[in-house]
Amino acid sequence: MNLIEVVSKFRTEADCLDYLESVRWPHGLCCLNCGVMDRISKFTTNETTRERYSKKLRRTVEVKVPSRRLYQCLECGHQFSATTGTVFHDSHLPLVKWFMAVGLIIEAKKGISAKQVARHLGMESSYKTVWFLCHRIRKAMKDGGLLTGTVEVDETYLTPKKPRKGKPYVKKQSRDVVLGMVERGGKLRMVPIKDAKLSIIEPVLDKHISPEATIHTDEHPTYFIIGQRKFPGRHRAINHSRTYAIGDLHTNTIENAFSLLKRGIYGTFHKVSIKHLERYCEEFSYRFNRRDSQKQLFAATIKGLVNETALPFKTLTA
Repeated sequence: MNLIEVVSKFRTEADCLDYLESVRWPHGLCCLNCGVMDRISKFTTNETTRERYSKKLRRTVEVKVPSRRLYQCLECGHQFSATTGTVFHDSHLPLVKWFMAVGLIIEAKKGISAKQVARHLGMESSYKTVWFLCHRIRKAMKDGGLLTGTVEVDETYLTPKKPRKGKPYVKKQSRDVVLGMVERGGKLRMVPIKDAKLSIIEPVLDKHISPEATIHTDEHPTYFIIGQRKFPGRHRAINHSRTYAIGDLHTNTIENAFSLLKRGIYGTFHKVSIKHLERYCEEFSYRFNRRDSQKQLFAATIKGLVNETALPFKTLTA
């Protein structure tokens, strides 16, 4: 589902709620407390106004509370909604805005900044809200499982500032390191690490790569030691100072993935904090892994948001 289809299909809150119901309860409504399916009552509250204290205005103001679609279990009396227990719960943003933001992020091959998303949503004055929204969507973009078959492994460095004439070169130790692993014809993993040391890289490879896999790397001594320990007889290395490929021995696939990440960070986001880098890596890996199934990408992302727990703003900025 592309962005045009998202905008045309989800025009109202009711359209979004109907879609969330179908994603969350594909076999019919189910009580979140006791699990009963047959005895669920549906009702809609009226639009009301409430008094809330505004920190910006430093006084109490009246705020409109829109109508809500609620469900009540006739067995245990528990009340819930389609957004209860999800990322959408207690969000002041309309679901229409959420769905449009998801459509924008999944369509951007090299990422899209929060400023640009705010312009598209008509929320230029609410940059902090949109930035928080984008990170909650990125948190739902996760993949699991071990990489098998032939896996390419390499690391790349993200400089805080590219070296210029008259300025000293930035040392590798002071740069952000991203370890990349990609299964030939399969999934990609990009994981931020503190340094390209053996003690740091080895546990990451154990977590994401199957012990029966064959790994292709460059001739870095760290990979040579790991290959002897973990992948005996199934580690192949290429000397990049001489050539980039010898038959099927190469790391070009992971280098292509790194190029997308760097174009996004340098060209779209311009600067990314190290504490948020993991979510950006997951976003780019998520889109890369579904590059051949673009139509199912929106549905998969909404399903991830439904299954994901809420991310408080204090936790994000801690």
